[in-house]
Amino acid sequence: MLLHMLTITQALYDQIVAHARADHPDEACGVVAGPVGEGRPERFIPMLNAARSPTFYEFDSGDLLKLYREMDDRDEEPVIVYHSHTATEAYPSRTDITYANEPGAHYVLVSTADTDGAGEFQFRSYRIVEGEVTEEEVKVVQAY
Repeated sequence: MLLHMLTITQALYDQIVAHARADHPDEACGVVAGPVGEGRPERFIPMLNAARSPTFYEFDSGDLLKLYREMDDRDEEPVIVYHSHTATEAYPSRTDITYANEPGAHYVLVSTADTDGAGEFQFRSYRIVEGEVTEEEVKVVQAY
């Protein structure tokens, strides 16, 4: 039973998927910011995977600090934190769960494993709170 739901526009969905595919075989990562307290993803912010790794992602600490200051100035918060898995299913790894420090955010995983025959394409969303992972439904809409 999926209790939570992520509602996302087709345009944002496509941008996340395009970023994941463009960075393959490395993991892609980024944030979609939205107005504080509204839970509505609006502003797509692709980030650099500082680890440049096919099995791990890491936000550059300087980029992340700049992003949080920018969101603060615009009265935004991270609504979606996304990254890709390049060879495995779109499910949070132990490392992903450890680094999940935004209890209010949707953690979106895109699996690009389908590009090399390792599996089917997946776009999945989770809530990760205090190490507890809960998958949620993803609803793609044309506009909010």
